[in-house]
Amino acid sequence: MNEGWLALLQQALGLLFSLDPDVWSIIYVSFSVSFAALLITLVPSMVLGFVLAFAPFRGKWLVTNLVQTLQSIPTVVIGLLVYLLLTRNGPLGDLKWLFTQEGMILGQMMICAPVMVAMSQAAFTSVDRRAWETSRTLGASWIMAVWTVCRELRMPLLLAIVAAFSRILTEVGCSMMVGGNILNVTRNIPTAIALETSKGDFAQAIALGLVLLILALILNFALGSLRGKATPRSH
Repeated sequence: MNEGWLALLQQALGLLFSLDPDVWSIIYVSFSVSFAALLITLVPSMVLGFVLAFAPFRGKWLVTNLVQTLQSIPTVVIGLLVYLLLTRNGPLGDLKWLFTQEGMILGQMMICAPVMVAMSQAAFTSVDRRAWETSRTLGASWIMAVWTVCRELRMPLLLAIVAAFSRILTEVGCSMMVGGNILNVTRNIPTAIALETSKGDFAQAIALGLVLLILALILNFALGSLRGKATPRSH
């Protein structure tokens, strides 16, 4: 049994280090789609999180709870919603994005945004408001004051970005429904792992799983290092 596991691991590493075109095409699709969704969603989500934390307005409680609820919706339900929007008779059917990377990006944006809005709102809420008020009192523009607050909160905001990226990079339901799992077009790491496991091709599934594991380790070590540098030393 152990020899079997060892053989599978060797095959998986062989696929990665031999630059197997199918495996690396899947990795490329996965990262390009998720990076695009993250970049498009980043600024609007942070702005909304800031507004929810600082601006008093009617309905704020409702919007906050709506955002928090959206975080917990299963990705397959979001996939169903995007599918219905993009299907030929749907309101966005003319875009012809169903079973394309553009459709996957749209779905991942809908998954990513609530996570970043909720976590950035929590970060902005925790900040000492005197940083904002002092900047404004000293004549800083609105944008510079926001930048000052963001610098104070760089670690919580980085954590929000990492959490959102991890969520969309590993989701299966939406990508499977909207992308269709088409090789070299829309097949990403989670959908490929599900497919290859069902076919019994564990080597490719393990190879792709290793990529996600290595990414998680890199992100955690990087964040841990940054957090250590950001923590004031006690004397």
